[in-house]
Amino acid sequence: MAKVRRRVLRPESQAATQDVRLTARIARRQQQLTKERAALRRWMTKLKRAFHVMEKQQRRIASLERQLTQLARN
Repeated sequence: MAKVRRRVLRPESQAATQDVRLTARIARRQQQLTKERAALRRWMTKLKRAFHVMEKQQRRIASLERQLTQLARN
């Protein structure tokens, strides 16, 4: 005859342990989110600065091209 499997009885504190783990996971994710937002903010600052430098260079090039075209006509 096959033995009946015993059911493992766990104390009710397991739910509390899971709550603590969940709270810890949430805290870690919030710290990670804060860190990633700060990194994104730094990159966006660099990106904006680079974009404005590029725009300025494009304006200079367009101006020089117009000047060359006017000089070539005269």
